[in-house]
Amino acid sequence: MEGENGAIMDIADVERAIRWQAEHCMRNGAPCTGRLLLGFLALLGTDLAVAGRMREWEGLSLEDAMPLRLAGGFHNLHLTGAEMRLGPVYRGETTVQGEVDAIVLAVAQDHDAQLLPWFDGPPQTNEAGRSAGVMGALLWLSDRIGPRFALMELGSSAGINTMLDRFSFDLGGVRVGGRTSPMHIAPEWRGAMPPQADVEITSIRSCDIAPIDLTDPLQALRLKSYVWAEMHERLERIDAAQALAVERKPSVERADAADFVTRMLAAPQDAGVARVLFHTIVWQYLPPASRTLIEQVMERAGKEASAERPLAWIRVETNRQTFRHEIRVRHWPGGGEEALLGEVHAHGAWVEWFPA
Repeated sequence: MEGENGAIMDIADVERAIRWQAEHCMRNGAPCTGRLLLGFLALLGTDLAVAGRMREWEGLSLEDAMPLRLAGGFHNLHLTGAEMRLGPVYRGETTVQGEVDAIVLAVAQDHDAQLLPWFDGPPQTNEAGRSAGVMGALLWLSDRIGPRFALMELGSSAGINTMLDRFSFDLGGVRVGGRTSPMHIAPEWRGAMPPQADVEITSIRSCDIAPIDLTDPLQALRLKSYVWAEMHERLERIDAAQALAVERKPSVERADAADFVTRMLAAPQDAGVARVLFHTIVWQYLPPASRTLIEQVMERAGKEASAERPLAWIRVETNRQTFRHEIRVRHWPGGGEEALLGEVHAHGAWVEWFPA
């Protein structure tokens, strides 16, 4: 479902953004969340504070994931036991839209002030399933710039994907990592096979403007709140990530993304280790000025890269025109030309790998 007058991510109209996001949920295995989102339309004509915040939203409602911000607040009320009326909606027992609308309105009236702060920041789903695209890209890079990688992640949230060196992967039959890990990533694999290659991760550094501490039960619950209620496998992956974090806590630096990249690339680089910047469904949330600065810093560093000290950039991000989530890679030396390796489900359910 593409916007009538341009790219999907350029949708600014609030009602249109809510309807698009609801339909997207329904087409991606989350009809209960979709109906909840449609219930937000019933709020728009009210004098509630959450309604005013939606009506007066500045910027691109869909790119900012505005409907999903509020959805996180509703799910949190359910997960904490603060609002039992949402149970039938999330369990799919209440499916008539008018009845869902009435529940949404009643809940919003009773929790207006509590829901309002959920608009203040983007969803931090920190989906481990997206790491399949990152690991696939590392396998691809291994054949081109060597198997040893120092990773840098942007928008790490709780740092779940900074622990991917401790995950177990089955990528279309290509296995990477220890098989005893509580985090087993095995998406449905479509298309060509990924490369069989060695991957050695020597270090992982990461940043986020507002990190979440996975070892704090309240913060971990907030992370779960952004997961669509029907997605039980995704909720289980957060539990697996918590187990890994308790074993060894991920380190996520509180920092601006552009500042972080600039500092990381200015530091000395070990010979025989490729530096790799990566991020998954984060780019749209960065300010345009930060995106531009990161691109400039990476281009400059790419010109200085050598066979002994290579550089790469893995992006698992949303195509603004199609709303498909693509795996794109650049590497230096080698010209820095971008390669489209495949597409992924937004939450890691499948990967479609393109032929070399």
